[in-house]
Amino acid sequence: MEKKPVSTNKAPSAIGPYSQGIIATGKAVFVSGQIPIDPATGSVAGSSIEAQARQSLNNLKAVLEAAGASLENVVKTTVFLTDINDFAAMNTVYAEFFTENYPARSAVQVAKLPKDVKVEIEAIAFI
Repeated sequence: MEKKPVSTNKAPSAIGPYSQGIIATGKAVFVSGQIPIDPATGSVAGSSIEAQARQSLNNLKAVLEAAGASLENVVKTTVFLTDINDFAAMNTVYAEFFTENYPARSAVQVAKLPKDVKVEIEAIAFI
């Protein structure tokens, strides 16, 4: 898989751990939105946005690994938040998982998520 960031000064620069765009080659892996359910207990992992973002990203990582991929293969994520004011705290946790050659990303506020969680994260990867 080849993954090359796209960057231009003719669009706003990234304001976090993401790229303006990504060029990718290989087989696509589409990961459904992952909510912060701890697979060991079946319960929501914590009440803070940080705990829930971390669990959602760990779940995302596990699905990628089951597909023969890793977080390094991710080219696009979408983050759904029930409160956009949680963005900065989620972003801090997100930066622990994605450290360079960041994927493209969208983040939106939604009215409600399954099991009343605060965050859901989906991804597209190439292997």
